Amino acid sequence: MNLANRITLARIFLVPIIMFFLLINLDLPPVQFKEFSITYNQIVAALIFIIAASTDSLDGYIARSRKMVTNLGKLLDPLADKLLVSAVLVSLVEMGKVDAWIVIVIISREFAVTGLRQIALLEGKVMAAGKWGKIKTATQITAIIALLINNFPFEFIHIPFATIASWVMAGATIWSGVDYFAKNKELLNMANS
Repeated sequence: MNLANRITLARIFLVPIIMFFLLINLDLPPVQFKEFSITYNQIVAALIFIIAASTDSLDGYIARSRKMVTNLGKLLDPLADKLLVSAVLVSLVEMGKVDAWIVIVIISREFAVTGLRQIALLEGKVMAAGKWGKIKTATQITAIIALLINNFPFEFIHIPFATIASWVMAGATIWSGVDYFAKNKELLNMANS
C-alpha cells in the first residue's frame, strides 16, 4: 500500500477518535472566557478534525505528484471524506449544534452523487470533482470547525458565524449536487436504456 493510501486510511481511523471526544463526557470542567464556554473534548475533537480534513488535500497531492494514483485510492478517498463529514455532522446533531434537516440534506446529496458515480463507472466513465464539489467541501469543513469550537472567536462580537456557515454549507451542498446531475444528465439517460 502506497503512502497516499495510508494517509487516506489514517483519515478513516481518525473518525471514531473524533466521535469519542465529541460524544463521551470526560467530566472535565469547561474552558471559560466570560460568557464563552467550550469543553476540552470539543477542543481535542476540533484539532483532530482539522488534521483529518487537511489530509484530504495531502493524500491527493502525493498521489498525483508521485504518480501513485490507484483504484484503491479512488475508492478510499471519497469514502474517507464522506465518513469524516457525515460522522461529525451526525455527532453535532446529537449535541444540538446543527439542525438535523441540514445534515439529512448533506448526507442525501452524498448518496445521490455516489449513485451517479456508480452509474458512470458502469458506463466506463470517471466523474472528476468539479469546482462546486470543491467549494462544497471547503464550506463543510469551515462550518464544522465553527460548530465544533462554539463559534469562536465570533461569539465575542455576537456574530452567528457558525449558523451562517451551516446555511452556506447546506446551500453549497445542494448546488454542487444539482451541478453534478446537470453536467452528467446523459448518464441517467444511458442508465434508463
